[in-house]
Amino acid sequence: MVEAWQGTPPPDKPPLALRDWLRVLRRGLPLALLVFCGLLVLVLIRLVERPVFGQRRPVTPYVTQAVCRAAFLLLGIGYATQGDPMRGAGAVVANHASWLDIFALNARKRIYFVSKSEVAGWPGIGWLARATGTVFIRRDRRDALSQIALFRDRLQAGHKLLFFPEGTSTDGLQVLPFKPTLFAAFLDPALRADLQVQPVTLRYCAPAGADARFYGWWGDMEFGAHLLATLAARCQGGVTVIYHPPVQVRDYTDRKALARALEDRVRAGLAG
Repeated sequence: MVEAWQGTPPPDKPPLALRDWLRVLRRGLPLALLVFCGLLVLVLIRLVERPVFGQRRPVTPYVTQAVCRAAFLLLGIGYATQGDPMRGAGAVVANHASWLDIFALNARKRIYFVSKSEVAGWPGIGWLARATGTVFIRRDRRDALSQIALFRDRLQAGHKLLFFPEGTSTDGLQVLPFKPTLFAAFLDPALRADLQVQPVTLRYCAPAGADARFYGWWGDMEFGAHLLATLAARCQGGVTVIYHPPVQVRDYTDRKALARALEDRVRAGLAG
């Protein structure tokens, strides 16, 4: 089991004042309505889409993308991108800083997250993850063959699979070493010859005057408290999603070399 990155804990925040709660309601209620209605529309479309197209999802990813774009407008958080998302199927790897990563990565390009199996059982988040086509895996080497088959099936269906190779989230100011375990599946002969992997950097900018780690969600931080702090912010900052050129898996001889190359590109984007 991967342990959560602890880092230096953020300073304690004062209790929310009345004006803070008003901002929470002004932003939170429309956001909750947006997510609920988007999920309802997605499920209804999927009832028709699944029997006709199976693994392929020609319509529902657009719903997810629209909801994530609208979420940043409702939150008042700036959103920008650099570079171009790769075309065609493949894998995407990114640094992991916050629950906001899900919205940031989905807003520009249609992707499918790869997550630990425990997330499927989480209330709320688990339901959303299943509805949007998240791939759930166990971090167990005994499941390596079944994972390769699962990845191959999803890639052949034209999906872009998103991984967080750090294995945990951070404060958003650094990139942890990429764990090479999952990269072993990419080097399987069934995938290696044609598979491309795109490194992506998520770079957050805190609101003016706030801690630089404002949007980071890590360690033992509670989701509810972090969500309230984000909604209550007097002014908001922004996030930039940086798409680096994809790399070809066949150019690397082992999983550690591939992991290091992708980690270096993601880290350079954060430093830049």
